[in-house]
Amino acid sequence: MLPLLLASSSPYRRQLLDRLRLPFVCASPDIDESHRPQESAAELVKRLAREKAMALAAQFPDHLIIGSDQVAVLGEQILGKPHTFERALQQLSASSGKSVSFLTGLALYNSRSGQCQIDCVPFTVHMRKLDQARISRYLHTEQPYDCVGSFKAEGLGVSLFRSTEGPDATSLIGLPLIRLVDMLAAEGVDVP
Repeated sequence: MLPLLLASSSPYRRQLLDRLRLPFVCASPDIDESHRPQESAAELVKRLAREKAMALAAQFPDHLIIGSDQVAVLGEQILGKPHTFERALQQLSASSGKSVSFLTGLALYNSRSGQCQIDCVPFTVHMRKLDQARISRYLHTEQPYDCVGSFKAEGLGVSLFRSTEGPDATSLIGLPLIRLVDMLAAEGVDVP
């Protein structure tokens, strides 16, 4: 089995990958994550997941490299990481009572063979009606400013949800493990 590399500095993705109980290392790719004109949200996350994995191929020539990227879509608007309280407040206020689609791009790049598997895993969160006081309390408590959509689904963010739907709840946190297990199996990796 080729060694695994997670092309990410995200502690959330690292914690998810730990669940598979496979040894891996992490490295942070340096890529331009700009949205291209006319590029759909699904195309964007698939491209970025692939670019993240491939960006580290020269440094890790005999690895299976996992790249992932995520956006949230509210109506026609692509939401990224808010980075500030004010932007998180805007995102959650706009999402109140609505459905937010999360698209997670996943790539598994074999840097030895050059083969790349790529997919986009959708997940939808139906938000509760949220008033400004509730949003503010949540943001001050959990400070999810590095999280797409302005909440941590693995934490208190779940209290903001009315319901969820999708093929893999781990995709909401940023690394769709069910699909990753399929990709690893195609590379001959047995997950316990």
